[in-house]
Amino acid sequence: MVLKLEINGNTKHVSRLRSTFSQITASTSSFLLLFDLGMAINFSTIMIPALLNAKEGLSLDETQASWFGSISFLSQPVGALLSGPIVDYFGRRKANFIVNIPMLSAWVLMYFSWNIATLFIANALLGISSGIMEAPISCYIGEISEPSIRGALCTLTQMFTSFGILIMYFLGTMVDWRTAALICLLAPVASMITVVFSPETPIWLLTRDREKEALNSLCKLRGWTSPENVKSEFVELTAYSKKLRNCVICYNTDQDNKLCEHESMNWFVRRILKIRYVMLCKETLRPLSLMVLYFLFFVMSGLAPMRPNLINVCGALGTSQDGKQVVLMVGVITFITSILVIGLIKVLGKRKLAVTSLFGSAVFCMIISVYAKRNLDDLVFSYQPSTFPTETSIIPLILIYILSFFNGLGIPWVLLGEVFPFRSRATAQGLSAASNYIFSFLGAKTFINLETGAKLWGTFATYAAFGFLGTIYLYLFLPETEGKTLQEIEDFYNGELRIFGGNSLLKYFKRRKQ
Repeated sequence: MVLKLEINGNTKHVSRLRSTFSQITASTSSFLLLFDLGMAINFSTIMIPALLNAKEGLSLDETQASWFGSISFLSQPVGALLSGPIVDYFGRRKANFIVNIPMLSAWVLMYFSWNIATLFIANALLGISSGIMEAPISCYIGEISEPSIRGALCTLTQMFTSFGILIMYFLGTMVDWRTAALICLLAPVASMITVVFSPETPIWLLTRDREKEALNSLCKLRGWTSPENVKSEFVELTAYSKKLRNCVICYNTDQDNKLCEHESMNWFVRRILKIRYVMLCKETLRPLSLMVLYFLFFVMSGLAPMRPNLINVCGALGTSQDGKQVVLMVGVITFITSILVIGLIKVLGKRKLAVTSLFGSAVFCMIISVYAKRNLDDLVFSYQPSTFPTETSIIPLILIYILSFFNGLGIPWVLLGEVFPFRSRATAQGLSAASNYIFSFLGAKTFINLETGAKLWGTFATYAAFGFLGTIYLYLFLPETEGKTLQEIEDFYNGELRIFGGNSLLKYFKRRKQ
């Protein structure tokens, strides 16, 4: 079907505020998903102190607590790998609805858990549900937003995750963990309701030859305007979608219903070849390697590995404030920082912000390491409260808060929504998210081993080393994507390998030789 657009000279242009508001409104379901995600990934933080060697009801020993704190991270990659096919098959909008179903089931099972086995199953299901969310959210927000506000809109996703973390920490100070699980049911229910009012992404509709629906969707997303006001953008999207329908093997254009010769190949062989040309091309592999390594350095640079046991870590460091209150303040700082990031991206750009975040985290992990080495007894162990120091200090409290601030400046989830080409976007985002959860699992599970072998000071020194290595890596290979269209970002990765945010690596070494 060919859709023709008539230009009306009396067309009124939509205000910038109205256009932005329509995109925020459309993203509400995704924001609620991320709010629920923030609560889910930190639920173990309020549960472990309540269940660790509990004298009544359900009880976990040190080993079980270590596994419980990390099991959701281990199961999240399963959901992340499933999210790509779900998004590509059902579309971005329907996928945002479907992913709420396993989350609802997980919270219900957690509330009714009657033994240790059901606790672990419920937490693993929370992890799978969290993983499934990644591709639908990242794809949807990345594809509906204009380049000028995509950075801010993607940062709002981080803010809602931080808000979920804050609310979970707050619930931990107010109610027991079963009541908290029951309250958490509200978020997926609200998300399922709001997704009904959200349009599908125009580019996904265009790749399915649904041009009229794509035009209506774009009009809604640009301020409930008329087709005349989105004509230029719609023409560009249509041209891009036609390029996406080209044969990915031979890059021939499918015109006049003439089928590419590869269409007659065996289905399995054709599928393997498509994976080869879609996933193993440089415009996919380069951003994929960037995101996987960014997640590695981000996760292992301090806060994430100790998050499930953060309350006890505060006690082991001898903070002058109760562990639950410290964790609540960490949530407040993370939430406030996520709001600041919205403006900082516009001022500094994403590249400087990401490098600053990792460098700051590394520096303060190192300072905490030095403090622990000089002030803590070697017998102090965060999983044994009886070994905690009796004298407290405000110094580790301040250091943890500053570490939380720099950690909150990290933007891997913001970059995830924009660095991949359309053909591989959902799958590559799922793989990247899966790597994040694998690293989170390894970090959380090995925290007890690191602390046993190297004490708290050695544990923080290890995280500092990851932070410094990550700073160097991002400084060399992270480009500036703020204000760039998705097509411009794809073209960047399809060109020569570049360093220092944009200089050609080949030209750089040629200059060095001269």
